[in-house]
Amino acid sequence: MISIGSKTKYLTSMGELKRKDNSIVFINENGNNYIPVENVREIYCMNEITVNTKFLDFASKAGIVIHFFNYYGYYSGVFYPKEQLISGKLKIRQCEAYKDSREEIAKAIVLGISENIYEVLYHYYKHGCKEIKETLDWLKNDVPRFLSKEINIKQILFVEGLIWQRFYNTFKYILKEEFTFDKRTRRPPENPLNALISFGNSLVYAKTVSQIYNTHLDQSISFLHEPSEGRFSLSLDLSEAFKPIIVFKSIFNLVNNKMLQVDKHFDKKLNCCILNDVGRKIFIGEMEERFNNVFFHQTLNRKTTYYNAIKLDAYKLIKYLLEGREFKPFSLKEMV
Repeated sequence: MISIGSKTKYLTSMGELKRKDNSIVFINENGNNYIPVENVREIYCMNEITVNTKFLDFASKAGIVIHFFNYYGYYSGVFYPKEQLISGKLKIRQCEAYKDSREEIAKAIVLGISENIYEVLYHYYKHGCKEIKETLDWLKNDVPRFLSKEINIKQILFVEGLIWQRFYNTFKYILKEEFTFDKRTRRPPENPLNALISFGNSLVYAKTVSQIYNTHLDQSISFLHEPSEGRFSLSLDLSEAFKPIIVFKSIFNLVNNKMLQVDKHFDKKLNCCILNDVGRKIFIGEMEERFNNVFFHQTLNRKTTYYNAIKLDAYKLIKYLLEGREFKPFSLKEMV
């Protein structure tokens, strides 16, 4: 079990979650691990975890969100308490915006991805990685110009795909040679770098699910990603701008400082590669440190964290829907 801060618990070993009086107990091969319920906001089940209805009812009343991940590190699903924050008016506005303003919101999300990738890459350009200048110029000039045009959702998604592909193409200049990246592969990831990206993206998605749960937004009505059954597509939308900041900065730091190594921290099988238990704990620790990193937010004029910035983006979207204010996802330019 990994405890991060006072509210987030990661369960990385097999075991069982149960209620014991007014506490949570995690039972595994090492015995009973008691967790005071008031110290839990989220539980991340990274292995085979058994739960029963008595425990789930207890977790629901305590307002605890429980995320489940599969063997490959992909997000399987979530249990969260009955929604308390419901707004019929906001849901209607959200539906109307999908019909009337979908492209405007989707463009803002894609521009947010581009701006944060630019800021991440510019750090390496300043420190001697001159090979990425062409990509930086493209992100700074061409992407905003194209997104300013009247384009449909398919064209917006095409631009988003190009942004990520151009970003991936810079990895050979930034990362250690053993972390090669030929193409993005999923389900399952085929090499260590794809394994890190998939696992990291799943964690950011889960964090976004938790944060949107604490707002009046409907998780199923999205704008960049197509709304569909079986997933919270709005969480996919709002998590995108944070992936360069949280996922990829974590990967670059861990790989380049040799805290994650191919031969030590990954299990490779036929056409499949996943983080082993040690590697997963290292990566989770780095990601959580970034989520909880405190910085001064220029727009808010106060200190906050990246984790809280996800919820702030949800509130920005609410203000856009109800008040017509500009929706602009979080940018690294907003921090000092």
